[in-house]
Amino acid sequence: MALHFELVTPEKLFRSEDVYQVVVPGTDGDFGVLEGHAPFMSTVRDGSIQIYATAGSTPEIIPVEGGFAEVNEKGLTVLAEKVG
Repeated sequence: MALHFELVTPEKLFRSEDVYQVVVPGTDGDFGVLEGHAPFMSTVRDGSIQIYATAGSTPEIIPVEGGFAEVNEKGLTVLAEKVG
C-alpha cells in the first residue's frame, strides 16, 4: 500500500509520488500521514516535511514555509507558500 503525496506551490507542482509516510509541520504540531488516513485539514507552519519512501527508510527532508495540508481519499496534498 502507498500514500499518494503531492507538494504544490503557487507556481508549480513540486512533487507528485507514491510514498510510505509523510510527516507535516502543522500549526498545532507535527502529524504523520499513512495510506488510509482519515480526512483531515491543517494549516502548515514553517518547518520541514519528512518523506519516507518505505517503512523504516531514512526520510527525505524538504523545508517549507506556510500553507495548508489536506488528507482525503486520494491521498495527501500540501499547498506550501514556499518550498526550499
